[in-house]
Amino acid sequence: MENLAVKLGPSGPACRSCGASLSETVADLGMTPLANAYLRAEQLGAAEAFYPLRVFVCESCWLAQLEEFESPETIFSDYAYFSSFSDSWLAHARQYVESITARLGLDASSQVVEIASNDGYLLQYFHARGIPVLGIEPAANVARAAIERGIPTEVRFFGEQTARELVARGVRPRLLLGNNVLAHVPRLNDFVRGMAILLAPGGVITMEFPHLLQLMQHNQFDTIYHEHFSYFSLIAVEAVFARHGLTLFDVEELPTHGGSLRIYARHAREQSPGVSAGVAALRAREEAAGLRAIETYRAFDAQVKRTKRALLRELIALKEAGKTIVGYGAAAKGNTLLNYCGIGRDFLDYVVDRSPHKQGLFLPGTHVPIRHPDVIRETRPDVLLILPWNIKDEVMEQMAHIREWGGRFAVPIPEATLYA
Repeated sequence: MENLAVKLGPSGPACRSCGASLSETVADLGMTPLANAYLRAEQLGAAEAFYPLRVFVCESCWLAQLEEFESPETIFSDYAYFSSFSDSWLAHARQYVESITARLGLDASSQVVEIASNDGYLLQYFHARGIPVLGIEPAANVARAAIERGIPTEVRFFGEQTARELVARGVRPRLLLGNNVLAHVPRLNDFVRGMAILLAPGGVITMEFPHLLQLMQHNQFDTIYHEHFSYFSLIAVEAVFARHGLTLFDVEELPTHGGSLRIYARHAREQSPGVSAGVAALRAREEAAGLRAIETYRAFDAQVKRTKRALLRELIALKEAGKTIVGYGAAAKGNTLLNYCGIGRDFLDYVVDRSPHKQGLFLPGTHVPIRHPDVIRETRPDVLLILPWNIKDEVMEQMAHIREWGGRFAVPIPEATLYA
């Protein structure tokens, strides 16, 4: 019976995109803490807040989504994620800047605004080219890092009100972008309406976000956490953009985060650029994969449970054989995986992370300590479990020295795999 969706009835939550009643639960990951709610040592004896981690899908517009249990202000005002600590992500940002600058002919007369600009990881490359930039970042601690590297940054959340205030000050970007922010927005219509207001006539929006089709086809359930309020297909994102007078005219499929989309949008009242054939082709592929059929979503929960059982079998076998296991990456996706699967300090001695902002803290829920990567050479573990599996190649290259003592790598998604 595990593949059946839970019916909540007419009193259930409403879709944050179209307002329809939500009645289908297609993935239930139990009760978990906020994925980025890292703990200090003195907090370990206190109670933690756990919330249901349950994904619904709207049968009207096909947006997959969570209920909102905590406000964005609580989650994002002081944030532990700094984008600049991933070499592969910096390379991705640099390549994007080169590509979009050439495509749009951006120069010193252009204006670029990034929503959720983090520590300036991306805008720094526009800035170096002499292109005027502005970051909008709600996490004050992260925004400070951007400001210190010379990136003008507004410390605030984005929506209609922010957009109108910026327009009144003369801010009208030729390029308005956001990477991995759309999923973090509970008030989705307010956010997209704000983009439509802020975008200059003839301007272009690009947004990147994990692709729901890839998430479902490759068991990427660990990318589900409370900070991600929505999970987008092209079908779902087209609907919300069209509602606010924005047309998707192009789309790219990216390898980032296990498979993402980069969408390109313009004002619907404008006729150029024309809509590429790729938009219709991807929409057709999503429909062929069943993303307009509720049965597809109902099958996902059973798939998640099978993945959990297989991973636990592998880890139990390793521990029974006397192997020591540590984790790499105090990533949000790792916290979903560990809490859902019940993997704590009985399996992992510790996790390491390159970010000094996380070192010395403890993972939420499991209380696994976060240490500097150099500790791995000191303790010589048998297995390194790569929690941010989307950058496994980068991690395996950085940590190749574990092979000196016969150490092996393990990756949990899409299925538990050991690498020599």
